[in-house]
Amino acid sequence: MPAHPQGHDHDHDHDHDHDHDHHHDHDHDHDHDHDHPGGFRGFVRELFLPHTHDAADAVDDALEASAQGIRALKVSLWLLLTTTALQFVVVIISGSVALLADTVHNFSDALTAVPLWVAFALGRRAATHRYPYGYGRAEDLAGLFIVAVVALSAVVAAWQSIGRLVDPQPIEHLGWVIVAGLIGFAGNEAVAIYRIRVGRRIGSAALVADGVHARTDGFTSLAVVLGALGVMAGFPLADPIVGIVISAAIVVLLWGTMRSIGRRLLDAIEPELVERAEHALGHVDGVLAVEELRLRWVGHRLQGDALVKTADLPLGEVERILEEGEAQVRAHLRTVEVMHVRATTGGSSSGSH
Repeated sequence: MPAHPQGHDHDHDHDHDHDHDHHHDHDHDHDHDHDHPGGFRGFVRELFLPHTHDAADAVDDALEASAQGIRALKVSLWLLLTTTALQFVVVIISGSVALLADTVHNFSDALTAVPLWVAFALGRRAATHRYPYGYGRAEDLAGLFIVAVVALSAVVAAWQSIGRLVDPQPIEHLGWVIVAGLIGFAGNEAVAIYRIRVGRRIGSAALVADGVHARTDGFTSLAVVLGALGVMAGFPLADPIVGIVISAAIVVLLWGTMRSIGRRLLDAIEPELVERAEHALGHVDGVLAVEELRLRWVGHRLQGDALVKTADLPLGEVERILEEGEAQVRAHLRTVEVMHVRATTGGSSSGSH
């Protein structure tokens, strides 16, 4: 939530009974019924713009999260390279430009795993004097690279397709083209499911974006199948037209990925995560109010700080409240790596890390 103005009087006469009557079992029903579209629109949105966090299954160890991300990239890289190699053989045999566009895009998708792999490895390095916040931002920069590669692959696919519209070429072995398209869909969808699932678990927008990229490839592979069926039905221009449609679809779907990565770089945060952290702090005995609360993603980990109001208590008691507040935030948001909590007690303040 946005920072509250600090010029207000901290001597409010709170009539709350600060026993808090919350019983601190912390088994709160955090279903957080957010305003997400349902029905077919919601289904399509979840396919191509999935959430990047899943608090229930979140990995709370930073090194384990990075290890899971690297493992997902290794597995998906080899699976996509195998899929691409099989498709390229059929491209040589058939001469299908739509399949060529799909193969180029699949190959580019496989290559995007490399910088993301490097970024996960960098993120595991300890902070230094030059990089006091660590190297987590490398992951978001890798996300920008992914966006650039996807855009370039769309341009290449469109260029090849337009060339075939101007100078049509015969397509052979259409049955093999259909088989290759189905292989491309199966391989990419398997990679997409795996990357998105791991990305959500560890809170990585870049890995989720790479998963959406693979899912886009899967559906463009199905479009190749449609193009081949069109050629079989006596419409030879179906193949390059499908190639152009693939390029346009990539550009449209790229917008959602760009927005997700851009928000991370601008320190945007999902409102429900802020609400959950505020809820955790507000349920700590001794906390009268949450005055400020800020969270931001650094790679796939959260960092934040908070200012809470307490009664005028002994310093040791205030420190206990702050430590409990930090512990509760970590319990509610398992991807939190750094949380600084400070207290104000009618004009004075103290802090805990």
